[in-house]
Amino acid sequence: MADARPGIGTRIVRWIDYRLPFMATMEHELYEYPTPRNLSYWWNFGSLAGIMLVIMIVTGIFLAMQYTPSALLAFDSVERIMRDVNYGWLVRYAHANGASMFFAIVYIHIFRGLYYGSYKAPRELLWMLGVIILVLMIATAFMGYVLPWGQMSYWAATVITSLFSAIPVVGQGIVTFLWGGFTVGDPTLHRFYALHYLLPFVILFVVLLHLIALHRFGSNNPLGIDLKGPQDSLPFHPYYTVKDFFGLSVFLLIYAFFVFYDPNLFTNADNYIPANPMQTPNHIVPEWYLLPYYAILRSITFSLIGIPAKLLGVISAFGSLFLLFIVPWLDTSPVRSSRFRPIYKWVFWLLVIDVLALGWVGANPPQGIVVTVGQIATAYYYIHFLILLPLLGKIERPRPLPTSIAAAVLSSKTKVTAPAVSMDKP
Repeated sequence: MADARPGIGTRIVRWIDYRLPFMATMEHELYEYPTPRNLSYWWNFGSLAGIMLVIMIVTGIFLAMQYTPSALLAFDSVERIMRDVNYGWLVRYAHANGASMFFAIVYIHIFRGLYYGSYKAPRELLWMLGVIILVLMIATAFMGYVLPWGQMSYWAATVITSLFSAIPVVGQGIVTFLWGGFTVGDPTLHRFYALHYLLPFVILFVVLLHLIALHRFGSNNPLGIDLKGPQDSLPFHPYYTVKDFFGLSVFLLIYAFFVFYDPNLFTNADNYIPANPMQTPNHIVPEWYLLPYYAILRSITFSLIGIPAKLLGVISAFGSLFLLFIVPWLDTSPVRSSRFRPIYKWVFWLLVIDVLALGWVGANPPQGIVVTVGQIATAYYYIHFLILLPLLGKIERPRPLPTSIAAAVLSSKTKVTAPAVSMDKP
């Protein structure tokens, strides 16, 4: 008869888990965690964002081992990573393109939340933590963009950090602190390198808080209604782990295409020229994922109530992020999902078009029709959140909500699988 006693490995795991219930917690949160049974592939982007964060941290650590944070040696050290370090080109391309992939995933994740009302009670804090992650990502990405110390890196750092000088009283002091002197140089690079290395771990901590808040009330779902009972949910594993693995496989194919076949698609050619403080590039632009904020910043060309245009632009750019914090209180509709909000659905797609227009404006020189489009798009962005969201909650008539997730899922399956009725005469 076979020995039924558990092996030594199992006994060790049980001994540890009894004192530090890590495995029991993971089993509860992954295997037993009740998840709405109607989640679509739009819900894959949360897990994809977490995976991309890990990839960025791991590749960043390896790059930090070879990078030299010096104004004299930074550019050459990046070239050495690309040419002399074994697989350095792969690690750098994975990191550089990973930033674009990370932002693309997070932006889709945010717009999904806006479409399905994932910011509404009781998930307000979950949403706010997500916005904090976005702000930290922007700061981290900007500092990372400076590290190659090419022409665009140097001048983007000069232009963006100079904007803080528009803040009354303390502005110039902030700029001097960021620069570590009176111009962008070696101390600036050291500061940005240190912060760029540190902030991803801060992001990781906020992501953990984000997950805790998520598991407190569970995921939202395409219908935007709460779970009514066990019939409305499924265990996270294996149903959604399989779905996440499929989504990850598709994503990795796209990611690999950029890394191996077009790694410089998102890179400005000027950044392959060493930084030269005596020569300004023709058109200074940040990376594509920062273009909408840059467009808002540049679109303010007028003073208002005694506030200079430069300061007003800075306020508008930062205000565009602050609006996301207060979205749960700006949207007054009791219905979450735009599936049941016929007017808001169209307004949401106008916002998507508006953000794309801002990206186009930020990528082009501020002249001619570009300025006009930028000002219109900036105005609509604020109108959307400050006027349309509160107003639609008062005047819109939502369609009736289903009684439960199970009822909606089963009714839709019945419609799809119902046998066709023969029209032939007997």
